[in-house]
Amino acid sequence: MITKEQFDKEIEIIISNAIREDVGDGDHSSLACIPYGARGKAKLLVKDKGIIAGVAFAKKVFAYVDKTLRVDILIEDGSEVSFGDIVMYVEGAPQSILKAERTVLNAMQRMSAIATKTKMFVDLLKGTKTRILDTRKTTPGIRALEKWAVKIGGGENHRFALYDMIMLKDNHIDFAGGITKAIEMTKQYLKDTERDLYIMVEARDLSEVNEILKSDGVYRILLDNFDYEDTKKAVKLIGNKCFTESSGNINEATIRHYAECGVNYISSGALTHSVHNMDLSLKAIK
Repeated sequence: MITKEQFDKEIEIIISNAIREDVGDGDHSSLACIPYGARGKAKLLVKDKGIIAGVAFAKKVFAYVDKTLRVDILIEDGSEVSFGDIVMYVEGAPQSILKAERTVLNAMQRMSAIATKTKMFVDLLKGTKTRILDTRKTTPGIRALEKWAVKIGGGENHRFALYDMIMLKDNHIDFAGGITKAIEMTKQYLKDTERDLYIMVEARDLSEVNEILKSDGVYRILLDNFDYEDTKKAVKLIGNKCFTESSGNINEATIRHYAECGVNYISSGALTHSVHNMDLSLKAIK
């Protein structure tokens, strides 16, 4: 939902903060034993299988550390990889290569894991009209990377943060004094502040779906922790009045069943909070 300019800025912040955190006042291991002016080459090696992600990000990191580094990409983001594949070569000052190494690997290992899991969910949804979404259940500080990885894996991004979509969940509704009141207050807030944001409302049961449908201006209804039968009933009730989304402990065993209920979207926090990093390494070429 955010602009490309906003997203690019987030990536810049991630890179600068990661290098600040990792390098500090200098990579003294490299400074101690690698002569200034030396030249070298390294390869990024896959020791796993799945969907590679973070290649474009790695290029940005190498350029941030040293614009003279030459990066030769052999395998692009979104490609299937297996043990022994070489994703890229990087050539230039070894001190610069090693300064960027850990940031590149940390990001690519996690992004590849997320892209791989997303692709698995996308494949499970083939033949349905349902699309998979991520959530805000991301690692603090690197949300942009994790949502980027979901896109690389074939999924779609939900709202980026609290500021780019209105999402009235159970706590908002309860604190506001009910669904209808929360929606009306929200519409007035958007009018008063001259903001153009989609309104999404969470329903906990079919009676709440019916109440939400009495208000105009709702973009999407979130069916939270509905079973299959109630999901089908909710989809029929809602019809074409707005989009539908299922969420709540949906996994690889249940996702197809929810899709077959007819929802437009399924959101899963597991895409970003429950993955095991892909095994990658950066090896010097002698």
